[in-house]
Amino acid sequence: MQASPEKSRVFAGIDLGGTNMQIGIVRREPDGACTVIAREKKKTKADEGLDRVLDRISRGLQAACSKAGLGLADLAALGIGAPGVIDPFTGVVVEAVNLRWTDIPFARLLNERFTIPAYVENDVNVAVLGEARLGAGVGARCLLGVWVGTGIGGGLMFNGDLHYGHWLSAGEIGHMWVLPQSAPGSRSLEHNCSRTAIVNQIVKLIRANRKSMITELVEGHYDKIKSSDLARAYEAADPLVVEVVDHAAELLGIHIGSVNTLLSLDCVVLGGGVTEALGEPWVRRVAEWVRRVSFPEKAKGVRVEATRLGPDAGVIGAAMIAAERMGNSHYSYA
Repeated sequence: MQASPEKSRVFAGIDLGGTNMQIGIVRREPDGACTVIAREKKKTKADEGLDRVLDRISRGLQAACSKAGLGLADLAALGIGAPGVIDPFTGVVVEAVNLRWTDIPFARLLNERFTIPAYVENDVNVAVLGEARLGAGVGARCLLGVWVGTGIGGGLMFNGDLHYGHWLSAGEIGHMWVLPQSAPGSRSLEHNCSRTAIVNQIVKLIRANRKSMITELVEGHYDKIKSSDLARAYEAADPLVVEVVDHAAELLGIHIGSVNTLLSLDCVVLGGGVTEALGEPWVRRVAEWVRRVSFPEKAKGVRVEATRLGPDAGVIGAAMIAAERMGNSHYSYA
């Protein structure tokens, strides 16, 4: 075992998704900077039940600690970002569709299982916190984060603090209706602009006899299309992929611009697998429409930027949640 870093500065951060979990051991420096010193990735397999998910978290955490030359007792605290509506003050997962969880006392279960305090927050909220403290949102007073991947999640920070709203669901931009006259299942922003929606539309058009290099990239296995495949086809100017992706970016940008008109933001950070894969062309397209619809004229000056922490945003943000809430009685669920 290598010499342990000072315990009060080492935290575990877990980004729990419906498909995968990313686990990181994070060292926090005196100036607030964070370094991921070890990582582990595991499948979530939520369909096998809550206990099995907890087992995989435990094994993944132990593996990450081992890679860092540490034991669980060397960690100051654990932070975890979970999908869905979370009550951060009780640590309860109120509703997580991807995990099929309702009213799960997640923080209490984690505290019972581990020898360190555990803190639970919405997964996009922790990523947005990371960006606000150390990434693209540094210096922003009114920040909206929008993470585009399998679905679409969002988080809000006002004056340096996460904003929850009365129902603890503020920022859930993906569930807002953008096409109310469309058929059920195709009305929300997530239904139209997520990676799932983009892929479904591309596949629908291919099956309607449109041509695309996507067919060759996945060898006809359309259920295997990833964000990286979209990025390759988009960069190659594949007409079908460009058409569908640009339409999604336009609709997303219009909606974010409308939110900017409502909330008067000074910064929007875009993250998630789609943003990371498509990069600057996607961000530029979204930003164009954000500014086009924002009101008043000054609001068109809102910064629209890509995540700077990338896939580490959730892990680092979760570790920061643990560091900032440790010892705060408002977040004690033991």
